[in-house]
Amino acid sequence: MIAMALGRAVQRVTIEPNHLRLGLCELKKGSVRRSQDAAETELLYLLGGMAAEARHTGEYGREGAAQDLRSVRALLKFRRATTPRQMARLERRLLEKTEHLLNQPALWLAVTLIAAELQRTPTISGRAALHLFNQAAARAEREP
Repeated sequence: MIAMALGRAVQRVTIEPNHLRLGLCELKKGSVRRSQDAAETELLYLLGGMAAEARHTGEYGREGAAQDLRSVRALLKFRRATTPRQMARLERRLLEKTEHLLNQPALWLAVTLIAAELQRTPTISGRAALHLFNQAAARAEREP
């Protein structure tokens, strides 16, 4: 739900695996809130699933996030990192930033609510995800 936290509209969220990934958060096209660093924002989206899983399980599921990690490394190589060491350092910094975002109580509550809904049904609409996201934000505001 990093995408929603950073202003992107979601089309649908699924935990139905395919040959590339274990699940997918599909973003709506054309509904982008401009950020100062669009590349970094895209990288944070890509790292969000793996970081959320690691927070929940205590381990990074790099195998399940392999496609996202390939995309992260391609973006880093294309836009920023020129050496393997730079790439590893930037990837780690971005993962830490993603984890910091997930540590926000409202965002983590949204992740848990959406994960619970996905356990009931493997795919939810962007509208349902947004409802749960907003519900989490409202609950986090009420609770100190």
